[in-house]
Amino acid sequence: MALAGMYFDDDVRETNTAVNLNSLMGEALWQKIVRLLSCHNVAGRHVVISAVRRYHTSMPLPSHGRYPYSPITERPTYDWPQGKRLAVYIGLNLEWFAFGEGLGAELAPAGPQPDVLNYSWRDYGNRVGVFRLAELFGELNLKVSLLVNAQMADEAPQAIRAFANAEIVGHGRSNSERQGALAENDERALIAETTTALEKFCGTRPRGWLGPWISQSKLTPDLLQEAGYTYLLDWCHDDQPVWMTTRKGRILSVPYPQELNDIPQIVARKREGAEFADMIVDAFDVLSAECAKRPLVMGIALHPYIVGQPHRFKHLARALHHLVRKSGDAVWFTTAGAIAAHVASLPAGTVP
Repeated sequence: MALAGMYFDDDVRETNTAVNLNSLMGEALWQKIVRLLSCHNVAGRHVVISAVRRYHTSMPLPSHGRYPYSPITERPTYDWPQGKRLAVYIGLNLEWFAFGEGLGAELAPAGPQPDVLNYSWRDYGNRVGVFRLAELFGELNLKVSLLVNAQMADEAPQAIRAFANAEIVGHGRSNSERQGALAENDERALIAETTTALEKFCGTRPRGWLGPWISQSKLTPDLLQEAGYTYLLDWCHDDQPVWMTTRKGRILSVPYPQELNDIPQIVARKREGAEFADMIVDAFDVLSAECAKRPLVMGIALHPYIVGQPHRFKHLARALHHLVRKSGDAVWFTTAGAIAAHVASLPAGTVP
């Protein structure tokens, strides 16, 4: 028998699902339903089933409870430093992968482990592509937020040091695991291990976090705030920073792109470098005009093993040259951390 989207044996008193509806409706109401369903009046049973389904579907949908709905057109207006209105930052992912096991993006369908083809394709980014990007960013005087797996500090420290004065953002231990699948204590340990390793390497404690594979548990914002992080990058729900409620305070969500991101576009959607570069240019042109109405954030998410490939690098360079050339007085080339710090300095209530 189907009841409220769940399936029962005819003798509903013997099903464990009774416990679920008991807690949902209250014991007294549930006992009445059990008695009615236990009778042999088929019509009556169908009436009860329909009533329970209506009750079930009228319940509120689950919510994350982190932030309320807020239309961007109804928020207070503010400026970035020096009256700028469009904050542009590059989030460059520096990632390390296990050999022969774990997660990893794929250029081609994976074969049996060890998957040499895809592992070595990703490794190209840390050996070659990252330095090609560092030279381009230096040429254009572009700041960068490095989203760093802690394992990079041991395995490829030169890749991190290639970027002078870059911001370091915590990005988990490696990209061969998802933190959202961990139990609370294990996730807390992952955050602590990553933080300690990056602070030891860089000399400063990271203030921002991006989960490996954009992976969060239901407790991730709470655990990050409790570990001393002031902002996270996992949510792509807005063009402005948004405060998120945690169980012991709040943490800022700085927009991180999933559209202007080379993994979803090039790896998943099979677009190539020229089209991805056009997307960056088009987004910049739209946001440059729109920022006259409101402050905005434009992030660009990159991976050295993807856009560090020569045939894609050419087009990324074209797009970034366009941004610098057309920036004008309204554009602030910055880091995710500087965006978060400026928001924290604004009067209470300015940012939802």
